[in-house]
Amino acid sequence: MLRLFVFAPALFALAGCAAPGVAEAPTAAPAPAAAPRPEAPEMTFDEWRAGFLPRAVAAGVAPGVAQRALAGARPIPRVLELDAFQPEFTRPIWEYLDSAVSAARIANGREKLAAHGAALARIEAAYGVEREVVLAVWGLESAYGANRGSMPVIDSLATLAWEGRRRDFAEEQLLAALRILEAGETTQDRLVGSWAGAMGHTQFIPTSYADYAVDFDRDGRRNVWGEAPEDALASTANYLARFGWTRGQPWGVEARLPAGFDFALADQTARPVSEWRALGVTAADGGALPDHGPAGLLLPAGAGGPVFALYGNFDVIRRYNNATSYALAIGHLSDRIAGGAPFLADWPRGEPPLSRTETVEMQERLTALGHDTKGADGVIGPLTRSAIRDFQRARGLPPDGYASARLLTALRQAGG
Repeated sequence: MLRLFVFAPALFALAGCAAPGVAEAPTAAPAPAAAPRPEAPEMTFDEWRAGFLPRAVAAGVAPGVAQRALAGARPIPRVLELDAFQPEFTRPIWEYLDSAVSAARIANGREKLAAHGAALARIEAAYGVEREVVLAVWGLESAYGANRGSMPVIDSLATLAWEGRRRDFAEEQLLAALRILEAGETTQDRLVGSWAGAMGHTQFIPTSYADYAVDFDRDGRRNVWGEAPEDALASTANYLARFGWTRGQPWGVEARLPAGFDFALADQTARPVSEWRALGVTAADGGALPDHGPAGLLLPAGAGGPVFALYGNFDVIRRYNNATSYALAIGHLSDRIAGGAPFLADWPRGEPPLSRTETVEMQERLTALGHDTKGADGVIGPLTRSAIRDFQRARGLPPDGYASARLLTALRQAGG
């Protein structure tokens, strides 16, 4: 779930938890709409609070609950600092995976599997999500419960609703947090989490808690905050199941491409495995590519790195966090906890990713050469990758869509 308040389809990113560089929470269907909110002018926190309280009541929150919860709320400057932070440099995916799927995290996951085996078996039986996958989410989101966050959720979300980059979304989460208090699920002093309002062992944002949290231990509360992790782990399994998890289907497998393969096909578009086999795609060890339904190909580091065939469950993981790197980490960590091996192919560790400034330059040069990226924002999305492929084809380069220092050098030489 990345330590930025970043938004993408089905993504709410947060900070302060265990995932190395990224710790994000799942998103859910919107909470019931509040009364229309006016355009946000310059205002003090007290002025924002005075305006928010009637909107909370109009959205169905009991007046006394809203007043008591907000009475002592104070803005947290650190929350605004983290919300505004946009790093110039990003970590290469291999460094992220080195940390996300470290030897310690694998070993700790296996220890937790032994310690909570009975509960995890019941959760798997109830929701059809493999226990190792649930453990992997727990491991990345909070280091198996060690780093669940300690910031007051009401204060954090109020700060973001007042001055954050996505005020309406933060206000929606704040309304959901107030409903948690109104329902008696927990008390305000225990309602703590990340700086962006994600809570508990597996870092649910309030709207996701409302829609997917479960009382698995049947004590009358959906307690994702306490020391016992069963409710949080079952809630995560329920979330994945509700978005279509298929038991027995891997998230993906490492694959191998034949010589002369058209890298433009590695765009994650799902195709029958029979088509990939006919094109010469195999498992990484040279065996037949497993058929677990339609699969798409992913080259997260371009033609010079590992290749993965992705099945439907990979997309389900991305509903929990839309970052491809996160979903890859969850899948690989779950495999390693279950006894699986490291990836066979090497990463191109000698070629770091582009900085944000370099990415903007790359986008500007691509557009100048007629490969329109529809803007230069320093973020590599589908339009930028498509433009990269177009340029690579025009220059006789492998059209893998990978933004690298080598690509930027070629663009500079081309005069874009």
